[in-house]
Amino acid sequence: MTLSRRQFVKGASIAGAVAATPFSINNAIAANKELRIYAWAGYITDEMLADFKAKTGINATFTPYGTNDELMNSLRATDGTGFDIIMPTVDRVPGYVDYDLVQPLDVKRINWSGCLESALAGSDVGGIVKGKRYFAPSDWGTEAIAYNKNDAKISKELSYGDLWLPENSGGVTVRGHSALVGIGLWLENAGKLPFPLLDSYKNEKAMRANFDVILKVATEHKASIAQFWSTENEAQGAFRTNGATIGQTWDSTAFKLQSEGEPIAYGAPKEGALAWMEGFVIPKNANNVDSVYEFINWYYTPEAGAMFVKATGYNSTAKGADALLPAETKQFFQDSYSKQDLANLWWWPIQEPWYVALRNEYQDRYLSA
Repeated sequence: MTLSRRQFVKGASIAGAVAATPFSINNAIAANKELRIYAWAGYITDEMLADFKAKTGINATFTPYGTNDELMNSLRATDGTGFDIIMPTVDRVPGYVDYDLVQPLDVKRINWSGCLESALAGSDVGGIVKGKRYFAPSDWGTEAIAYNKNDAKISKELSYGDLWLPENSGGVTVRGHSALVGIGLWLENAGKLPFPLLDSYKNEKAMRANFDVILKVATEHKASIAQFWSTENEAQGAFRTNGATIGQTWDSTAFKLQSEGEPIAYGAPKEGALAWMEGFVIPKNANNVDSVYEFINWYYTPEAGAMFVKATGYNSTAKGADALLPAETKQFFQDSYSKQDLANLWWWPIQEPWYVALRNEYQDRYLSA
């Protein structure tokens, strides 16, 4: 994914200083039609749905999913029918286009002045396929190292390798496929991969050569795992009840645990935090497209963006949202990322269907080893 890290971070840092265009309601919208939202669990709250209805008169319902694969499988099973708007990560969008499950956006109907310019530019790779834009960026976040400040052992310079220190054995939680990437970055930094890790996303030969090495190391350290996770709730539960003291998790996991008073810190390893961007996409057979554009334009207001961040702990692409956030939310971001960390983000490359199939093959071998 060819995103300028410096441009993105610069755009994010000045967001609060930019005034968003006032939200305008299109009274011609048929508000009696229900907007069906299919998004990540925890992303759409009752407060958000109520505010959206108050601003537009449109009723909306929310159905949650837990993984990108769950979303993809659901849409493939229904041939893009059943929902009006979805929120995949940008690296997976070309796969939806290949399977003919989504439709291009009518970019003229979106209030782009409410979206961070850096996020929009950063979503060109993946979000634009064959000259057509399918993706309106909504949020971004990272997957890095969450750890118990009292019980976990970490190096002076945080690394993905810290997960596998002998002192942390039995207390590690990771997501199968992304743990393999974290190990890959650790090995690449030590000069132990046959190809650059990014080549794994370009062709099967490099992918298999790299992941054979990665899987061997992962399997050797599997006894360190307290619990594998695949959803947000599972990652949080690993720390709350299943003995995890350190893990490779989303930033929202640490944010939520901190808000409950747990002594959990979150940091970017020297190899780079895994960074992702999500956004709004319209399924091929959506039946309430007019209301989708009203929802996107509602989201691109500071108030709506701030509601999203307070609910998730992720970073909204709506201009001005950060200025409305609680002090503890701002503090979490400042504590978790230095300027160097933000400049060193490792953005997930486009994951085409062939890669996802191989990735899942290696994940299954890891989990069953």
